Amino acid sequence: RMEQGGKKEGSGEEPLCVIIMAGKVDTEWAEGIRNRVEKLGISTWMGIASAHKSPRKVLELLDKYNQRSNVVYVTIAGLSNGLSGMVAANTHHVTIACPVFDDKVDMMVNIHSTLQMPPGSAVLTVLDRDNCAISVHRILSLTGYLKPTSMTAEGGRLSSS
Repeated sequence: RMEQGGKKEGSGEEPLCVIIMAGKVDTEWAEGIRNRVEKLGISTWMGIASAHKSPRKVLELLDKYNQRSNVVYVTIAGLSNGLSGMVAANTHHVTIACPVFDDKVDMMVNIHSTLQMPPGSAVLTVLDRDNCAISVHRILSLTGYLKPTSMTAEGGRLSSS
């Protein structure tokens, strides 16, 4: 899908948000992000690859999408988030972690595996799905692949302002 500004002249590539979930249990959360990103006119690819259980698959995905020049990765993992750091350490693209938590207690216990990354694994952490989608759009706008717009989340829904 194309955003209002369309793809960058001569780029031959449409902006893309690659959403990688650590496990199938994260699907509902990921679908929410995907829907919000697509509502902003950005194409998505979504799949499952675990840094702990299928690291080769993660690296294969990165090999495929790192070839592009207009990608933002969104990683979804809660407990022991190795996925976000692995993606960030193996790409030149922006990596946004948008972890899913069962409740506030789960978040307080497990957020640290997302926030504490080693040097060289630059992961941006965004906890809200609307804010995650808006961040993807703004990052791609900075690269010139999307027309900048002012986006806000009103009443839990994305809207243009």
